[in-house]
Amino acid sequence: MKSKKNELMKNKIAILLPYKEKYNINNAGAASIWMKDYIRYSKLKSITTIYGNQKKNIKPLTKNYKNIELTNIYLSKNIYYTNQLYKEHLKKNFSIIEVHNRPESLIYLIKKNISSKLIFVFHNNPLDMRGSNSIKERIFIAENTDQIYFVSNWVKNKFFEGLPYKNRNNCNILYPAIEKPKKFPKKEKLIIFSGKLNSSKGYDIFGKATLKILNEFPEWKAVAIGNEPREKYDFKHKNFKILDWLQHKKILDYYSKASISVVPSRWQEPFGRTAMESAAFGCATITSKNGGLPETFKSPIFLRNVSVNEIYVNIKKLIINDNKRLKIQKNNFNNVIHNIKDKVAYLDNLKSHMLGKKIYVNNNSKLKIFHISQFDERNNFRLFNISVASKISKGFLRNDHDVINFSYRNYLRNRFIIKSNDIINDKILEIAENYRPNLIVLGHNNFLTRKNLELIKSKYNCKIIMWYEDALGHRGEGPNWRQNLNLLEKNQDLINSYFTTTHPDEIKTIINHKKIQYLPIPVDENIENLEIYNLKNRYKDIFFALSHGVNFGKLKRGKKDEREIFLYNLLNAFPKFNYNILGIANEPPKWNYEFMEELSKCKMALNLSRGKPIKYTSSNRIASLIGNGIYTFIDKKTKFSDFFSEEEVGTYNDINDLGNKIEYFLSNEDKLNKYGKNGRKKYHQLFNNKKIAKDIINKTF
Repeated sequence: MKSKKNELMKNKIAILLPYKEKYNINNAGAASIWMKDYIRYSKLKSITTIYGNQKKNIKPLTKNYKNIELTNIYLSKNIYYTNQLYKEHLKKNFSIIEVHNRPESLIYLIKKNISSKLIFVFHNNPLDMRGSNSIKERIFIAENTDQIYFVSNWVKNKFFEGLPYKNRNNCNILYPAIEKPKKFPKKEKLIIFSGKLNSSKGYDIFGKATLKILNEFPEWKAVAIGNEPREKYDFKHKNFKILDWLQHKKILDYYSKASISVVPSRWQEPFGRTAMESAAFGCATITSKNGGLPETFKSPIFLRNVSVNEIYVNIKKLIINDNKRLKIQKNNFNNVIHNIKDKVAYLDNLKSHMLGKKIYVNNNSKLKIFHISQFDERNNFRLFNISVASKISKGFLRNDHDVINFSYRNYLRNRFIIKSNDIINDKILEIAENYRPNLIVLGHNNFLTRKNLELIKSKYNCKIIMWYEDALGHRGEGPNWRQNLNLLEKNQDLINSYFTTTHPDEIKTIINHKKIQYLPIPVDENIENLEIYNLKNRYKDIFFALSHGVNFGKLKRGKKDEREIFLYNLLNAFPKFNYNILGIANEPPKWNYEFMEELSKCKMALNLSRGKPIKYTSSNRIASLIGNGIYTFIDKKTKFSDFFSEEEVGTYNDINDLGNKIEYFLSNEDKLNKYGKNGRKKYHQLFNNKKIAKDIINKTF
């Protein structure tokens, strides 16, 4: 344990605040408040130093702060300030440098060709900032920064305006967050406004509307917290208190007391921290729809237009209806969507990954995984033993993650609906809202709409991955390969990683190949639990089971299957073998334990997949065969010899080669049993579902 800690301590992380950002209790801005909360809960705070600029005699918010003094200089303050951090880097060799809201600083560090990983956080509209207001600058930032975060989807969309792409894997939403009170606070008849007291923030219309309210409801009071020397508004009323800027903690105390909060910004707010905070502290919050404000909390009361009358009407509705007001207050308090601990865990996980050390999301190192697939509940779990979805989910559980399985086909069938993407999309959004996953796994499907993919990624800061089982090769391997590939390519820029049973080398696609990983068919220790090599009295020579595409031993109408042709050719060439072939020639397919019983009668097995054999591609049948300890033959062109020797899994060139090898092993059953045992052992070592699930996580985060 000590060595791991020492290893971690070798790394150093620097966080560069904007040079005008005051990191102290009296003047903390939004970025400072976020940073204070992050450091409070971060597992990486011992190796993190925050750099900023403020007067020496002012106490910083946290201990791990280092001041950069701005002396009389001829360079721009921002460049001088950033260069001081660069000099610090030359001394300390930071593993990660995180820059906040100064694109010029980021570009300066990029051009220094430093070895550090670079994270940048946009707190404001990129189009209004030097260093990111041109398309050329934003492309440069996007393509030369390891991770870019935006405080809202609105800010992110501004960044991508005019760019040749609308998203990149290194660009994500990182919402500001808050820790709500433990108990719902005791409320007073108080209306609150917090922010700059100017027209951009809508203070002028708030004041006029509030005076009308206070005259009409004399038992109510109002408070405005803030200042603005450039604009003066004279709102005088015995129940209207105007305060100057307060310490952040005192502002939160006022939110605890207030019943109603108003955020009537005319300005396009990049996020709107005041709206989030007031809602989290149990205020019924009225807000405009400008900028990122709609993303701040779950149950806003939106102003249809930002006007005196609209503010007055909405405040009055809340005052005269106590039940409605209380319901909204408690809904805001109970459904805080931007929780500081979740966001800190997410960032810690990201930075730990950059440092080469895994710290998974959540304090207990567990991921919350929402797995959407087919789990074969239909037909009384007939296919449970070959369900890749079930095996992957069980693998996640064996790695101590939390998993929710949603079987979309079963959900529709239970409601007598054959097909409805809208219903499924709505259901998934509801589950995600309740569960707040760190990872969404789309198993063999991609029916989420682009809008909902974007919503889920931005709202929950989660990864979205997809695994796919059918053939995707470009040379006509398997039926519907082009259709299958189209399914994967849909909204490919929003999917973090793909895991396919077709090797990426065989896939021609617009998807970046770095995002595609090979997915072996996994085994489960509780499913593939036979040791066929130990069984006596196996009187059948060779086993094959055709299952998909057949119904009671007959191919479904319109189905053509080259496997059937291969098997008839094998039967004709080697009629003396005692075959046990299921699913063709009027032999019905077998499932589950009936399948196992038939397999247990046999000495060897054959694996055939639909389409032409290509690199590493196989059906889930191969796990059922090799995983249960029967010596199995597979076409040499699959290149399974990269994983298995001939003493573990047999390969063949053609029917004659296959027949000769079967004949050889019928005369050498000791070798046959030994090799079956070897193959089972190797397959369970390489492709057990715990290992496969762990690989999926490691390659995603």
